[in-house]
Parts: sequence; C-alpha cells; structure tokens
Amino acid sequence: MRKPRKWLTSVLGVLAVTLATTVGGGVVAPRTAQALENGVARTPPMGWNTWNTFGCNINETLIRQMADAIVNHGLRDLGYKYVVVDDCWFNPDRDAQGNLQAHPQRFPSGMKALGDYLHSRGLLFGIYQAPLDKTCAQYFNAFPGATGSLGHEYQDARQFAAWGVDYLKYDWCSPTGTINDQVARFGLMRDALAATGRPIVYSINPNSIHEKTGPQRNWSDVANLWRTTEDITNKWDTGQTNGYPMGIQNIVNVNVPLAGYAAPGGFNDPDMMEVGRGGMTDTEMRSHFALWAIMAAPLMMGNDLRSADAATLTILRNEHLIAINQDTLGRQAVQVSHDGTRRVLAKRLANGDVAVALFNQGASTTTVSTTAAAIGKTGTSFTLRDVWTNGTVTTTGAISASVPAHGTVVYRVSGGTTTEPPTPTTFRLRSESAGRCLDVDNSSTANGTAALIWDCHGGTNQQISQQGQTLRILGKCLDLPTNAVNGTRVQIWDCHGGTNQQWTFNGNGTISNGRSPSLCLDVNNGGTANGTAVIVWGCHGNANQRWNRA
Repeated sequence: MRKPRKWLTSVLGVLAVTLATTVGGGVVAPRTAQALENGVARTPPMGWNTWNTFGCNINETLIRQMADAIVNHGLRDLGYKYVVVDDCWFNPDRDAQGNLQAHPQRFPSGMKALGDYLHSRGLLFGIYQAPLDKTCAQYFNAFPGATGSLGHEYQDARQFAAWGVDYLKYDWCSPTGTINDQVARFGLMRDALAATGRPIVYSINPNSIHEKTGPQRNWSDVANLWRTTEDITNKWDTGQTNGYPMGIQNIVNVNVPLAGYAAPGGFNDPDMMEVGRGGMTDTEMRSHFALWAIMAAPLMMGNDLRSADAATLTILRNEHLIAINQDTLGRQAVQVSHDGTRRVLAKRLANGDVAVALFNQGASTTTVSTTAAAIGKTGTSFTLRDVWTNGTVTTTGAISASVPAHGTVVYRVSGGTTTEPPTPTTFRLRSESAGRCLDVDNSSTANGTAALIWDCHGGTNQQISQQGQTLRILGKCLDLPTNAVNGTRVQIWDCHGGTNQQWTFNGNGTISNGRSPSLCLDVNNGGTANGTAVIVWGCHGNANQRWNRA
C-alpha cells in the first residue's frame, strides 16, 4: 500500500470535521452536513455496469451494443434503465482548464454523445469517478494518469450534468483516510451534484482497499446507495468475512443485518450482480438474484447481454422478483431466523403482502420453514405464490419448502392482516472500558456460544439488530441462562421472547437483563484483552458495564 501524500493527508484532516461548499473557483468553505433528499432512487436502481465482465476494456461501440441488447431483450421495459460506464472511460489528462475529457480512442464521439444515444433508447446514463487523486484502475497502475475528483468536485459535477449523466458511481479505492474523512469527502460530491440542479443518483463505495467502513454507519445522509462489502466475484463462497473478493453467500452474511438502513432514496448496495457469468450453478444464480431482490439491492447486471442465454434471461426477467425489489415501501427484508444453515428473510410490501425467502446455505437439500405469524401476518388463511413457478397454495400459517443446497425459495404471501414488525436497528456494542466490541466466539451459531470482547470490525458476529427488547446477532438472541448469578457468562440462543432474552438500555450506559434487572452486561474483571468474557454482574455503572452503540 502506498503512503498518503502529505498534502492529501492535510486536506483530509481538515475535511474530517467539516464538509465543504464551493464559493467560487474551487475554493471551499465549511458547512454542516445535510441529509440527502434529492428525489431519486425511490426504489433500488436497475441497470447494467461495464466492470464485472469488461473491466478497463470498454469503448463507445460496446456500450451502444449493450444498450441495444437491453432494449431488444425487453429488459428496459422491466426497469433496467441505468447503463453505467465504469472506470477507464476518460482521457488520462484533464484539459487546460482542468476539465475531464473522454478517452479519445475509446470514446471518440465524446461522453455527451454517448449519453444522448442512451437517452434516445429510453435508457439512463451512468458514469464512474473517484473522490481522491486516482481512480481504482489508476491506483493499481492498470490505467495511466491521476484524474480523480480531488479538488475538482464542483467542476466535475457540472461536467457530468452537462453530459446528461443520471448516475454517478464514486469509488474511494485507497487505504488512506478515516471514516470521518470519507463522510466529508463523499459529502462534498453530494453537495456538488445537488448544486447542478440535475437529478443524479449518487452511489458510493467506501470499502475498496480501505477498512470496511460501509457497514459501520447509515450513509443515507450522504448517498442514495452505499456499498456494504468489498468487490463481488463470480463465485458462491470465497470464505471472506468482508475482504476481497466476496462470494455471494459472504456478501449476504454482511448485508442482511443492515436492513434497518434501507428506505426510499437510500439503499444498502451489495455490489453488481454476477448472474449469467458462468461461475455458479443455475440454482446459485437464481438464489443470487432472489436474495438481491428481497434485500432491496440495486439490480445492476454485470454480464455480456449480447450473448446471454435463455436461462440467464429467465432469471433477469423474473417479473415477480422485480416487483418485490421495486416495491414502493422500499423495505429491505429483515431476518426472521437463521440457524447457520437455514435462513428466513421477510420483506413487507406496499399492498400488505409479505415476501419471504427460504434460503438454504448448506451443502445438501433441507426443509426451511417459518410461519405467517413470524413474518408479520395474522389470520387463518394465506396464499403463497411461488415467484419462480407462479403456482399458488393456501396455508393456515405454515410456510415451508424443500430447498436444494445454495437454493432460495421465495413466496409472496397474501391474505390475513399484516402487522408492523419492529424496524430493526443495526449496531455494535463497544465496551467503554475496553474499547472493544461484544463478539460471538468464532462466529458460531450454536446455542450456548459465549459472548466475549474483540477488536471492533464489520463482521456479522458483531452486528446486532434490536427488535423490541431483544438483541439479535447471527440469527440468535443474546441470552442469559435462567439461573444466572454474578459471573454468569452471556450467550446466544434461539429467540423465544423470554424475559431472559430481553435487555434494557439504561441512561447511564449500562444494559440490564429483563429477567434479572439487577444484573448488567459486564466485561469480566474490567479486562481489555481480546477474548475477555462478557458476563453479568450486579449493576454498579463502572466503565466495564458501560456500552456505546458503534
């Protein structure tokens, strides 16, 4: 990794505490951060991006051919409208006035002409840029120059608007800078885009090369879309918690706990799709698409649509899943249960239906089950519509399917009355005394697995969602054995709603148990080392019993 240049470190240090607004000629003045209300991305954007298949090997002929394929395959009319030209589209040098230019050999007609062509086909124009001095390809010396937007934010935003750009992908791609630096720098381009007066979807990626800051906050005040993981790859499982590259299953593990962040205008982005690129079985690709749809993810295709086969088009054109993804409530599915193999996700829809995904993460066929009550439905009779077969069955409440390895069965559940489940909020619990986070030992999902403290990271074994008074992690609930006394170890267990799984956040930073309210979450003996046990002890309010949401 390169060391940050001194001038860049200085700039980012200032921006760590303030955002900036242009006051003329690239000069900036401090301003307060504003929530993003730009009127776009009220549902997750759909379209196609160049990177997964073509990388830097792009040109205007390719883009036009892909646009034609989108239209000819009927994909535009299903909602796939954004055509995003990723890295390597630009001349390695800005012009004498500092303006970005199209690469003269790759895009000889210019970027405005390309945007005009896309618009003439009923499509929308997306483009790529980076907030520091180099784009990702330039950082890795795969493309010459240093044409990032650092110091040119308002100039570049005006250029994009003049070209008719409708979508900006803005990629950090550097190990430098804190999360506060990222918020400030991403916020600067947010404001620059707003100043153009053109509605432009703003998609950011804070994770590439960098510490994985995507899952660490709700970015909806900064962008319409924010990447939650490192880059996707064309595999089912790469064994990564959140590191390069990410398989489909690995991404799901990171993205699911962040459901509470999604809403119209702002969505978690688990990266572009790999459907149709040949690295997975048909079952896995169908699962990939179904999970992206129910997680309210942007549906950005990444395959070569000119040669897409019938199986690929069948997946991409599934109108039932597209309707679930594009539902106007803008909800991301919340996790109902997860035992380490069988995972159930449920997404409330605007008309009162609930979409439920029965996902088998295991290596062999198994039955995945839930109930109407568990997904927020009350009543005596419900209709289940299979999104793949369009077949329907009725049930009095049981929802179940035999699901192949790595498969996902999705039902749209109608009938009865839909209740409003608690909106989960996702966070980590950081010990005030230790500076480390509550962690489930080795990410085990077995009942009785102990809680401890560990260096804070973005892994799912530290991601907690609060539903009512329960604290859910890895599909289980933070639990206290019913015979607990001073020194009893805190554990995880199947969620059952008992008082020993209910926790109260007190005003002094302590967290007490519902069954034993005199006992509080405690770091054993005030320890600070990785692996120190999280126990309960009589509430005293000292630093080893005080916790912050991180």
